[in-house]
Amino acid sequence: MAQAQAVQAGRDVRPMTKEEKKVILASSLGTVFEWYDFYLYGALAVMIGAQFFSSFDQSTRNVFALLAFAAGFLVRPFGALFFGRLGDLIGRKQTFLVTILIMGISTFAVGLLPSYSTIGWVAPVILIALRMLQGLALGGEYGGAAVYVAEHAPVGRRGFYTSWIQTTATLGLLLSLVVILSLRLYLGEKDFADYGWRIPFLGSIFLLGISVWIRLQMQESPAFKKMKEEGTQSKAPLSEAFGEWKNLKVVIIALLGLVAGQAVVWYTGQFYALFFLQSILKVDLFTANVLVAWSLILGTGGFIFFGSLSDRIGRKPVILGGCLVAALTFFPLFQAMTQVANPKLDQAIKTIKVQVVADPASCGNVIDPVGIRTFTAPCDVARVALARAAVKYDFTPAPAGSTAKVVVAGKDVAIAATIPANITALTAAAVEAGYPKAGDPSIVKLNGVIPASMQAWSVIAILTVMVLYVTAVYGPIAAALVEFFPTRIRYTAMSLPYHIGNGWFGGFLPPTSFAMVAATGDIYYGLWYPVVVALGTFVIGLFFVKETKDRDIYTVENR
Repeated sequence: MAQAQAVQAGRDVRPMTKEEKKVILASSLGTVFEWYDFYLYGALAVMIGAQFFSSFDQSTRNVFALLAFAAGFLVRPFGALFFGRLGDLIGRKQTFLVTILIMGISTFAVGLLPSYSTIGWVAPVILIALRMLQGLALGGEYGGAAVYVAEHAPVGRRGFYTSWIQTTATLGLLLSLVVILSLRLYLGEKDFADYGWRIPFLGSIFLLGISVWIRLQMQESPAFKKMKEEGTQSKAPLSEAFGEWKNLKVVIIALLGLVAGQAVVWYTGQFYALFFLQSILKVDLFTANVLVAWSLILGTGGFIFFGSLSDRIGRKPVILGGCLVAALTFFPLFQAMTQVANPKLDQAIKTIKVQVVADPASCGNVIDPVGIRTFTAPCDVARVALARAAVKYDFTPAPAGSTAKVVVAGKDVAIAATIPANITALTAAAVEAGYPKAGDPSIVKLNGVIPASMQAWSVIAILTVMVLYVTAVYGPIAAALVEFFPTRIRYTAMSLPYHIGNGWFGGFLPPTSFAMVAATGDIYYGLWYPVVVALGTFVIGLFFVKETKDRDIYTVENR
C-alpha cells in the first residue's frame, strides 16, 4: 500500500498531459450548457408566467412563475443525495452523463409544452415537474464535474483547474442573457413574447447533443479507478457520509463555515443586484441585463485568478476574505449604485418624507418571502404597496383605533382596498412629491449593447466589483470541498452542503431580501440577510475550517 501511495504521489506532481487537459475542458463546457439550461427559466419567468398561469392576474401569475423557478432550487439537495450516491457507487463519468441528459431533455420539453390556454391546468403541472427534474439533475451535476476535475488535477494545481468549473455558472448565465437579448432585438418584443421565448429552450437540444458527445469521450476519474481496483468503495455512501459523526461534522462545517457565505455573496453579486436594478431602481429590463452581462464579461477572469491564488496561500483565506470584504462593503456599493443608476431616486429617499401612520395593533407582519400571502389590513396593504413601488417609508404609531393613512411629503393619501390600486395611487403621489417615474431621463438607459455613457460604465464598474467578490468566494470552493472528504464518499458528501448552501441560502435570497424591504420600508434593509450570513461564515470558518490545499485526496480520511 505504501508503495502504491508513493507511485501515486510521483504521478501527481507531474504536469497534466494534453489528454487530461482536454478531458477537463470538455467537462467544463458541458457544465456551461447545463447552467445555461437552468438559467433560461429564471430569465424568462415573466413570459413563462403569462403562458402557463394566464388564468390569474399579472401579479399572481408572476408569483407562481417565480415559485416554479424556486422549485428547482428546492429539490437540488435531493438531487445531490441521489446522484451523489450513484457517483460514489458506479462512477463519476456515468453519473453526470445521466444528469446532463435529464437536464437537456427537460429544457427542450419546456419549449414544446402547450400553454394554459391550450391544455388548461395540465400545462403548469407539467412545467413544475420539468423544473423539478432540472433541479434534481443540477443537484447531481456540479458535484460530479467538480470531483471529476479535481481527481484529474495534479497536486498544487487543484484550485486552478477546478476554477474553470466555477466559471461555468457565470458563463451559463451570460450565455442565456446573450441568447435572449439577441432574440429580443431580432424578433422584436411582441414576437418574442408570442413565440420567440421558446427558441432558447428548443435550441438547447443542439447544446445537449454537443455536451453528450463531449462527455462520451471522457475516461473515468483516476481516483475512482484506483479505489475500485483496491476494493475500497463504500457500500453505503449515504450512511457513511451522514450517519457517521466524523464525516457529518465535516459536512456541517463545510456548509456553515464555507458554503453558506459563498452562496449569499454569489447570489447578491449576480442575482439580487439584477433584481435591485430592475425592481427597485426601475432600470428597464434590457438595460439591466446588458449592464450585468458586461460586469460578468469583465469579472469572470477572477475565478481563475482566485482559484490559482488559493493553490498558493490556501482556500480558507481566499474564501473567508471574500466573505468579509463583501459583508463590509455591500451597503456602500448598493447605495453607490442607486446614486449612479437613479440619482433622482437617491435624492428622493434622502429628502422626501413618506410615513405610514397607523395604530400598531392594526399592523401585522408583512414578511412574505414567496409572495403568496394575502394582505387585507390597511396598514399592511399600504406597506407592501410602498415597497413594491420602491418608495422608502417610515412607520409612525398612531392612537389606538385610528384609521391608517399614508402621508407623502405632508399630504395625506387614502389607502385603497387592494395592493395594485395602492401602488398606482402611492406612486402618483410620490412622483408628484419628487420621486422619479419609470422611464425618467435620469435613470440609466442603453440604446444598444455597447454602453456609450459614463453613467452606464459607472454602474458596470460597481457591478464588476461585486462579481469579483463572487469570483473570490466561488473560485476556490470546488477544490476545498473535494479536499474535505475521502474518495469513497466524496461525490455524496460534498454535493449536499454545496446545494443546501447555494440552493437554499442563495437561491431564496432575492425573495427573502425583498420581503425584508417590504417589512421595513428601507430599500437597503434586505442586504442584512447576505451580510449577516457572510459574517457568520467568516467567524465559523475562522475557528473551525482547516486548510486543505496540501491534502492528498487519494488518502485523506476524516478523523
